[in-house]
Amino acid sequence: MSTQVPRRVALITLGCSRNEVDSEELAGRLAAQGWELVAEAADADAVLVNTCGFVDAAKKDSIDALLAANDLRAGDGEAAGAGPRAVVAVGCLAERYGNELAASLPEADAVLGFDAYPSIGAHLDTVLGGAAVPAHTPRDRRTLLPITPVERSASVNIDVHVPGHAGAGRPADGAADGGGARAPGRRRLTAGPVAALKISSGCDRRCAFCAIPSFRGSHVSRPVDDILAEAEWLAGEGARELVLVSENSTSYGKDLGDLRALEKLLPQLATVPGIVRVRTVYLQPAELRPSLLEVLLTTPGLAPYLDLSFQHASPAVLRRMRRFGGSEHFLDLLDRGRHLLPGLGARSNVIVGFPGETEADVDNLAEFLEAAELDAVGVFGYSDEEGTEAVALPDKIAEEEIERRRVQITDLVEQLTAARAQERIGSRVQVLVEEVTGGLAAGCAGHQQPDADGSCVVRLPGPVAAGESSDRPGAVGVPGVEVGDLIEARVVATEGVDLVAEFTAVLDRARPQAGRPSSPPAEDRASVLVGRRGAEGT
Repeated sequence: MSTQVPRRVALITLGCSRNEVDSEELAGRLAAQGWELVAEAADADAVLVNTCGFVDAAKKDSIDALLAANDLRAGDGEAAGAGPRAVVAVGCLAERYGNELAASLPEADAVLGFDAYPSIGAHLDTVLGGAAVPAHTPRDRRTLLPITPVERSASVNIDVHVPGHAGAGRPADGAADGGGARAPGRRRLTAGPVAALKISSGCDRRCAFCAIPSFRGSHVSRPVDDILAEAEWLAGEGARELVLVSENSTSYGKDLGDLRALEKLLPQLATVPGIVRVRTVYLQPAELRPSLLEVLLTTPGLAPYLDLSFQHASPAVLRRMRRFGGSEHFLDLLDRGRHLLPGLGARSNVIVGFPGETEADVDNLAEFLEAAELDAVGVFGYSDEEGTEAVALPDKIAEEEIERRRVQITDLVEQLTAARAQERIGSRVQVLVEEVTGGLAAGCAGHQQPDADGSCVVRLPGPVAAGESSDRPGAVGVPGVEVGDLIEARVVATEGVDLVAEFTAVLDRARPQAGRPSSPPAEDRASVLVGRRGAEGT
């Protein structure tokens, strides 16, 4: 019997949902390698900070997190448990800047790139043992895989590690799982009913403002079997909604030799037992084929939702960004989507202040936003990102003017999205419950992406006694609404983009309970959901 004292590690995650998946891969590897995961950094022997390197504000947050972890360190001579003895940086900031970051931030004991993830436990052991781990040397990860997409899969996780692609159906480093659905190389760090599921990584596009492909690499799709196995595992871990994440979801499958792979994958994910909603995000408008649009908006169990990366509406600005389309094309896309599913939710992000943007371009963007009826919009002011084409573009706009335009468009967006929410008053929405307290259930409706868009608060009736009849569908013998339940509610008010609704029915229970029927079979539930989805937001 081993007498080794367990080594404790805490994970701190910054940035996007893709990073959250990567942290759960790191957690799975560390657990398999004998580490004990703890929630509080102060209780850990080592703190692993999964950083974000997207924009300046995110970089600052990452550095602040590393400095805060360093402040918790155990002092000389203090007993074990008095604070961490090692602080290690991983993630996008570490991958992008590597030894430069290490030189400028001595508070970090090590700065590790993505290729260090498979041996993360050994690296932490080395740091705790007092030895130095060489800092990651950055390189353009687009050069590490073949240019031809279909030739890339042979190198993934052999020559090049792709975070979040550890694989399902085989636990990390061969550790045994506990039975049931095979555990992936991942361990959940949150217990909520919503879970991100990575379907691909990297991007082959060359947007002039974006540095992400240089440190995330070329586009690589995960095998279908791995995705389905991980979806089943997540369902077994309590997930009810899967949010499919990537750098560009519409490119999924092109390196697998099947441009329609996503259209085939989505219906399979929607029928995974226990999963009631599948949401696809990071859609590239230029790659959104009519057949994919139809699958996204007519398949039972898929969220009535489009997350479309427009970035601007002026064709001239978009061309300088190395993107395609414009207000006319984008409005046509939204119109086609609403023809398939009236009341769908739509969100996007836009950038103002890109080099060469004129006042007429800003007016074009504003007019587009007024016509688009989007439910949520992220507004960003342009800033130079080293290594991108846009850094060298002429006609730069002063920072003060960029901020003025950002505030102008943000104010407009807040008015428009609040008005869009008000249009949903009187409609029925399906809400996945994430919290229940004080007679209220909180969660997101189908048109709301968790942690990104608005939310919905549902006023609940008093619990129905076991066996008591009710004229509310799905309420017979229901003792109360719980986290993970999918419920129907009627919108009665709004608060900005958030909805206030009255409970009308339970559509799908999170788990069977004594004295009440279990959820209907997947095929029966699908018919219920497809019958109601068209009413969402109408």
